[in-house]
Amino acid sequence: MPSFGPWHDAEPARESRFGGGDGGGYDSPPPRRRIAWGKWIVRGLAASIVLFVLAVIWLAVTAPLSRSLKPPTPPSITLTAADNTPIARRGAIIGAPVDASTLPPHVREAFLAIEDRRFYSHWGIDPRGIARAAWANVGSGGVRQGGSTITQQLAKNAFLDSDRTAARKIREVMIAFWLEAWLTKDEILSRYLSNVYFGDNVYGITAASKHYFGRTPQKLNVGQAAMLAGLVKAPSRLAPTGNLKGARARQAVVVGAMVDAGFLTKREAAAVQPQRVLPARADTLPTGTYFADWVLPTAREVAGDAGTEATVKTTLDRGLQATAERVVRQANLRGMQAALVAMRPDGQVVAMVGGKDYRSSAFNRAVQAKRQPGSTFKLFVYLAALRAGLTPDDVRDDSPVEIAGWKPRNDDGRYLGPITLRRAFARSSNVVAARLTQEVGVRNVIKTARDLGITTPIANEATIGLGTSEVSLLELTGAYAALASGRYPVTPRGVEGNRSASWYEKIAGRDSEMPARIRDEMRSLLGSSIRGTGRDANLPVEAFGKTGTSQGGRDGWFIGFAGNLVVGVWVGKDDSSPNPGLHGGGIPAQIWRQFMMSALNIPIVVAPAEDDLAVPTDNMEGAIDEFGRALDAAPPTIEDAVDRLRQLGIELPQPPEPRERERVRVPDDRRGPPPEDGEGYDDPRYDEEW
Repeated sequence: MPSFGPWHDAEPARESRFGGGDGGGYDSPPPRRRIAWGKWIVRGLAASIVLFVLAVIWLAVTAPLSRSLKPPTPPSITLTAADNTPIARRGAIIGAPVDASTLPPHVREAFLAIEDRRFYSHWGIDPRGIARAAWANVGSGGVRQGGSTITQQLAKNAFLDSDRTAARKIREVMIAFWLEAWLTKDEILSRYLSNVYFGDNVYGITAASKHYFGRTPQKLNVGQAAMLAGLVKAPSRLAPTGNLKGARARQAVVVGAMVDAGFLTKREAAAVQPQRVLPARADTLPTGTYFADWVLPTAREVAGDAGTEATVKTTLDRGLQATAERVVRQANLRGMQAALVAMRPDGQVVAMVGGKDYRSSAFNRAVQAKRQPGSTFKLFVYLAALRAGLTPDDVRDDSPVEIAGWKPRNDDGRYLGPITLRRAFARSSNVVAARLTQEVGVRNVIKTARDLGITTPIANEATIGLGTSEVSLLELTGAYAALASGRYPVTPRGVEGNRSASWYEKIAGRDSEMPARIRDEMRSLLGSSIRGTGRDANLPVEAFGKTGTSQGGRDGWFIGFAGNLVVGVWVGKDDSSPNPGLHGGGIPAQIWRQFMMSALNIPIVVAPAEDDLAVPTDNMEGAIDEFGRALDAAPPTIEDAVDRLRQLGIELPQPPEPRERERVRVPDDRRGPPPEDGEGYDDPRYDEEW
């Protein structure tokens, strides 16, 4: 055999493409790789199981079945005053749960006919219903029908928000499958009927049946059941108490759907009459007031799981609340706002006014507003000084001073030199307050405020002694209550049955009894103040209080206590603009006095008639005594007193001719506090020099 070269001999024989190696020189095809279908099927099943487990875990956490038993909105809470009289109602009217299997067939069928005819045959979603709705929407050029099943609606109402997104729709479908897997059809229908919204703030078929027809769901006729089923589409718009015509038209649509679904014959449908409903109830209870808004969060905590409707007793005194509203309404506010808080010394709030008119503004200025308290903050300055060992009779310099570049000044521009702390507090000396703040330390003043319950931020600077850090009226009134109760802090509260704030403080170790000496000395300072800058608030009974005015008259305050009431008043504008002429000793003090006179039942004494003072004028001493008793009962003006004395035959000596007096310096030993009865603050002996 001829040789074709060494390369030919060395090359191995190639296999034929279509056969063996001797197949005419054609190469054979390579073997095909087989797809491992079994392996991929196993992997797919494993991935599906993992995803299923993750989905189950996610649904168990985010969509617990117990949530479908709860109403989608907080239940109604009725607040009562201290005498158990209802004062406000807040929240939805939620009916008791129903068992769908115990309802008459026509009640269940009315909802199935209009909402989900194939409810008992699908697994949570209805492809035919979705296709029908899509076709109807395309034909109408917009979204006219929905394809959601009753199960999907329960999933949406109980677990999801109202966002119209694809992600939310996917979650809705998953939860619907989840509900179908764990609940029976009757359980799903029961939970749906128990929670669905029927308008007028009414949830659940039990509440709706009572609200619109005054009966239970078991006694609904066909027309009533059809009307309720028709409300589900647009409950706010179709509520029959406001749109009876629309509700009746929708009722007819539902009756027609019941015929189409085979639940009613045409003859039975023709016998269904348009339904009447109960008139809308004239609910005299307001849904909100300043006090109700403030106390509602605590009331919900106290109510807890009280069911579909709860009643919570509050500390409000209806008589005192009416008095507070009246005195604020009658005050000459000149375009300003006002707030008033009245509480017992232990912190029970008995009256609250957060503004002139709740309907025009629900902003609660007694609780939500933070304003500069002015000189009412001096309570903490002087209390810190008493804690440091000072007494009301200690003397400090009421003369201009500069503290780190800050020059406080007295509002009236007068400086009296060395005066007692009692005198300085009575005339609300800013200079002395600034000196005391520097003397006892800013931190000690802040600590005193914190001890008495002030929680708002307080600047770490000397100016806080003049009330430059903002605070709420409620907290500041609670701080003054500590002086009335002798314990601190006093936490304002408005709910009966709540664990008292003092209980919490004792557990935390914060509840403290104020030393008797400090309490009595601070009360004496407050007593001198109410006869000084707060003279318009003075009462014919023992009373204590302090005025406060922020810069430019932006805020006017008066806070004090008498009897068993601690009351705080604020006056100002919401935009914190200046109010020329406003000061704590003016309108706020007058509102405070008017409220206290009525709240404490202090009689307004009328001047005695002339016959009551008829005494023999020859008994001069007896006439004077009788006249003195009359003065004690009803202090008259100077002019009235002079006229009355003349009627009694008492001639008054003519005053001497005025003469110019020599101005001399009063020796230090003649200086001192004004008389205890509050008179004499304008006596020249208490001025700088005469």
